[in-house]
Amino acid sequence: MSSPATAAIAWDHPAPFTLSLRVQGEHIDLMGHVNNVVYLKWLEDVAWAHSVALGLGPAQYEALGHGMVVRQHELTYLQATRLDEPLLLATWITGADKLSLHRAFQFVREADGATVFRGRTHYVCVDIAEGKVRRMPAAFTQAYGAAARPPVSG
Repeated sequence: MSSPATAAIAWDHPAPFTLSLRVQGEHIDLMGHVNNVVYLKWLEDVAWAHSVALGLGPAQYEALGHGMVVRQHELTYLQATRLDEPLLLATWITGADKLSLHRAFQFVREADGATVFRGRTHYVCVDIAEGKVRRMPAAFTQAYGAAARPPVSG
């Protein structure tokens, strides 16, 4: 979750869930910066970590027979990141209803506080066995709904 170190950053929304990481060699591509596909992996990593922190990890998805799958990603790459740079990956649930939830993402370079990436993802709930869109189980609506923070207008 957020810490005093993250408080000074100009977050897009209040009270982010965050993960820290350092750019490694395997993240770097031919252009000498983090490959765009890596950002998508990090987006998934921070979303899962947040979901687990809310009490909804893979084991709970399996036990409930439901899961959240991506319907749409919107990814905006703002600045390159390079080897050994420390980053903070932040996410928020910006909306949830009976079928879907929306997440916002913001990745920040710790050295200068620059936002290097923003993303939004729309997830829908599916019945795992049938692969069809279904209403969220009560555990999902409670956890995700309680964590939802409406977007800040401005």
